[in-house]
Amino acid sequence: MSKFILAIDQGTTATTAIIFDTQLNVVAKESVEILPTYPKYGWVEVDLQEIWTKTLSTIEKVCKKIDVKNIQAIGITNQRETVGGFSKKTGVPYAKAIVWQCRRTTERCKELNIDWSNIIKQKTGLVLDPYFSATKIEWLLKNNPSLLKDAQNGEAIFSTIDSYLLFMLSGKKIHATDTSNASRTMLVDIKTNTYDKELLDLFGIREEWMPKIMDSNSVFAHTLGLSFLPDGIPISGILGDQQAALFGQQCFSSGESKLTFGTGSFLVLNTGEKIVRSNAGLISTVAWTFSGKTNYALEGSCFVSGAAVQFIRDNLGLIKNSPEIEALALGVNDEEMGDVLFVPSLTGLGAPHWEPSATGIITGLTRGTTKAHIARATLEGIAFQNADLISAMNTDLQEKKIYKIRVDGGASANNLLMQIQADFSETKIERPEILETTALGAAMMAGLGVNIWQSKEELKALLKIDTEFLPKLEKQKLQKKISKWKKAIEVVKILSN
Repeated sequence: MSKFILAIDQGTTATTAIIFDTQLNVVAKESVEILPTYPKYGWVEVDLQEIWTKTLSTIEKVCKKIDVKNIQAIGITNQRETVGGFSKKTGVPYAKAIVWQCRRTTERCKELNIDWSNIIKQKTGLVLDPYFSATKIEWLLKNNPSLLKDAQNGEAIFSTIDSYLLFMLSGKKIHATDTSNASRTMLVDIKTNTYDKELLDLFGIREEWMPKIMDSNSVFAHTLGLSFLPDGIPISGILGDQQAALFGQQCFSSGESKLTFGTGSFLVLNTGEKIVRSNAGLISTVAWTFSGKTNYALEGSCFVSGAAVQFIRDNLGLIKNSPEIEALALGVNDEEMGDVLFVPSLTGLGAPHWEPSATGIITGLTRGTTKAHIARATLEGIAFQNADLISAMNTDLQEKKIYKIRVDGGASANNLLMQIQADFSETKIERPEILETTALGAAMMAGLGVNIWQSKEELKALLKIDTEFLPKLEKQKLQKKISKWKKAIEVVKILSN
C-alpha cells in the first residue's frame, strides 16, 4: 500500500497542494492563483474566506488523483506575517487580512521606534517594521469596533494563515501555531517561545486571542468535518514558508543556508541552537522547534522579487507570462546594459536597509532603451537585492563566509537569473531537482511528526541537486555595477524621506 503526505503551501499569490510519497516524489500537484488587493497606497489585503475556499479547491482536486485513505499526514506552510481576525465560532473574518507586504502601520512603527525598537529587537529578534504582525493586529482592533468588542467577549480570535487553516481543517476546534510562525508576530520572546506580556500590553492584545504555540513537528490536530478527506488525518507539521524551505533544502546544520525566490526573496541561514544577533540589518528568528529543541536562524528579506516580474507583466505589459522574461532579457548582454537599473522596492525596502516608505525607481533610460533592457534590469535588480542580503550576512558571520547557497521558488527556474545571482553574489548557487521545497519542507516535518521517518538523517539521501551556477563576471565589472547599485539605493532612500 502506498503511503502519502499532503502538503498545503499557502503563499502570497497562490495556494498549492502537493501529494508526496515516502520517497519525497511528487505524486500530484494542484495550484490556484490568489491575488491580494491594494485598496489604498501602500496597503495590501487578502480575503481569508477566499484563501480557505481556494485551499479546499486545491486539496479536493489533488486528492482525486490518489486514494485519500492512504494519506498518513498533512503539513502546512504559509505566508508568515499576514494576519486576520475571525469568529471563534464560525471562522468568518471581520475584515480582510493584512498581508505581510502592507505598509499601513508605517507611522505607528515610527512613533514606537525611539522607545521600543531596541526592546523589541532584543526580545523578538525582529526590527520594528510594518512587516510583522503585531501592529497589524493593533490596527485591526482600532479600526473594527465589532472585532474589538467580540475579542473582549471571547468570541473573536487572531491567526496567521497557518493557524487559520489549522482551525478550519480541524472543524474549528484547534487554534494553534508553531514556533517559526509565532516568532514572526513581534509578540514572542524567542528565547522562551512564549508570548511576552510587555509586548502584548503595548499593542493592546490578549494572549487568549492568539494561537497556542507548539513544536513544529507536533500533531497539532486531526481533520474533522471535511467532505473530501476522512476524519482523523493528523496535521503533524507546520512551518512558516521560509523556514519550511530551509528544512526542505535539508539545511539542518548550523552554517547552511538557502535563498527562496518567491513573491519576495528570503535568505535564511541556520545558526543552530544559538541566537545570532545581527549588526548588519538582518533579523534573528526561529527556524523550527523539533521535539523540544529550537534551531534559530539569521534572515534577510526583500519584499519584491518574483513580484517584480509580475509588475512588468501586469502593470507595464512588457511580457505576457512570467517565463517570457528570460528570453526577453537575453536580448541584451551585460555590455549593452549601460546604466539601466531597476530598484524594485515597490512595497518598501526590506533588509538590510529597512526603509518602509521606499518606492521603486528605474534609472539610466535613454532613447535606445528597449523592453529587453527593462527585463534584464528587473532580473539584475532582484539579484542585486539578494546580493545585499548575502553581503550583510557575511558581515555578521565575519570569518565564516557563505560559500554556497541552495535556491528554490518559482523564479529559481530562470537560468539567466541564477547565473546573474551567482555573479553578483560571488557565490556558488545550487538548484535542486524539486523547486517546491517550501511544500517539501512541510511534508518532511509532517512525516517526521508521525514517524514515517525516524530522524532527519534518513531524509538526506533524498535531496538531489539539478544544476550548479558558478560566478563568471570579472571582478572589475562587478565592482562598477555594485557602485552604481549603491548610488541608486541612496536615491531611493532620499526620495522616500
